[in-house]
Amino acid sequence: MDEVNGKSAWTRRKKILASLSVVLTLAVGILIGSVVSGKVSAMKTLSTFAGTSAKPLGVPDPIPAASSFSSIVTRVEPAVVNIATTQVLERKPSTRKRRAPQQGQGQGQGDGDDPMQDFFDRFFDGRQDAPPQAERSLGSGVIIDKRGYILTNNHVVEQATKVQVQLDGDTSKYVAKVIGVDEDTDLAVIKIDAGKELPTAKLGNSDGVQVGDWVLAIGSPFGLNATVTAGIISAKDRSGIGGAGHQFQRFIQTDAAINPGNSGGPLVDLAGQVIGINTAIITGSRGYEGVGFALPSSTAINVYNQIISQGRVTRGSIGVSFQEELGTNSITLKELGAPHGVVIMGVEAGSPAEKAGLKGGDVITAVNGKPVKTGNDLVNPIAQAPIGSKVKIDYVRDRASKETTATVEDRTHVFPTQAGRVSDQSGEGAPAEFGLRVESLTPDRASRVGMEGQRGVLVTEVDPASFADDLGFGRGDVIQEINHETISSIEDYKRIVAKLKPGQNVVFKILRRGDNEHTLTIFLPGVVPADSKQ
Repeated sequence: MDEVNGKSAWTRRKKILASLSVVLTLAVGILIGSVVSGKVSAMKTLSTFAGTSAKPLGVPDPIPAASSFSSIVTRVEPAVVNIATTQVLERKPSTRKRRAPQQGQGQGQGDGDDPMQDFFDRFFDGRQDAPPQAERSLGSGVIIDKRGYILTNNHVVEQATKVQVQLDGDTSKYVAKVIGVDEDTDLAVIKIDAGKELPTAKLGNSDGVQVGDWVLAIGSPFGLNATVTAGIISAKDRSGIGGAGHQFQRFIQTDAAINPGNSGGPLVDLAGQVIGINTAIITGSRGYEGVGFALPSSTAINVYNQIISQGRVTRGSIGVSFQEELGTNSITLKELGAPHGVVIMGVEAGSPAEKAGLKGGDVITAVNGKPVKTGNDLVNPIAQAPIGSKVKIDYVRDRASKETTATVEDRTHVFPTQAGRVSDQSGEGAPAEFGLRVESLTPDRASRVGMEGQRGVLVTEVDPASFADDLGFGRGDVIQEINHETISSIEDYKRIVAKLKPGQNVVFKILRRGDNEHTLTIFLPGVVPADSKQ
């Protein structure tokens, strides 16, 4: 019995201790909560903003930065327009037969017998009643006259069925009329009738710009109207951009970003004057890579004035041809006895130059008394001379100074449409000297290469990367002289070549078939390399 009572007492004590433990735990929790809550309340009380003595900032009046281009853009940008052209091409029945697999394709790829391709051919390309296809492109232009005359590139509007112009800040599109184009400089003049006077840009004198001057390019690259980029003049008087056949294109080079759609837009100097018309870029992709080109405003002004006055550009010519790099080479000029000048390669049959007695190989040293030191010095005074006027030509032939007078004619009449270059002729091989393989110019061989009645040796092969290749020799050339010594046979050629020493200047006089079956006289200068037998 006592044992039972003892167990009951222990059980009651255990329950009482458990209850006290719970109560104590709750009390501690309430105490901690109260303390934390008090701290939070205190923090809330402390975070109440009491105000400061600081003065509020005000938005200042706008002040243009000292180096800002914005004032220039404000003046010029309203005169820059977006040009959209549409060219409608008639669809033709598909003539596709079979296409060879491209590199990386399997034999079955690119097969013209593909049934899906045949479906498209039959129901699209091959349909006789298929609708015409429209090609659209974008460019830029600059308003020169408040009555709506706009200067742009010829390639922007070339062969366009419709030309539309959108003014800066105006959603309207005005149909433009092409007043005239000049393919030689890639310039064009178009006109819109907006029913109001339009903002204009002033053309400056591009002759005054210097390499390193800041410039802005304004236009619509990728259709993004009124885009402005900045850069500097990287170089002046760049030629040969876009291949041969652009004798009257001498570009200003800039690193201001120029992209597709910028063509025809202005290149502007810090005086706010247009000093160039953005025309071309050099790129390995499709967009800007740091090299852009603009036609100088001095060229654009001359072209513009002629187009608005007579609808076309007329240039004078006397009918001579030359290659500037070869024609102004100092080694060649020294060997020919000329202090400066341009060596002419050929004279057009029936041209003023032929009538004046000029021949291929002559060195023109002055035009109208002004020295000729570059191709421009020869071309510009003649091209700008009135048709029918006379020009005085000073030249050197056989180391003797001579002079003559030629009548300037329209260049389009002097140089009619030219035929393609004749194919090179090949011949049997011979030991190479300077990388040249030559044959005797027999009557039969002369007839085959169009050199009847000429003397010399015929170039049948030019080794790649050889001295001859570096000089510019080509198959079919006829070598007539080496350093003024006449070449009439293979023996002459070998004898004269054997006398040449490493480091010695050498000038080859050659004949070459040119366009329209004409024979050109060319001098190829160089310095004999240490290893002359290649």
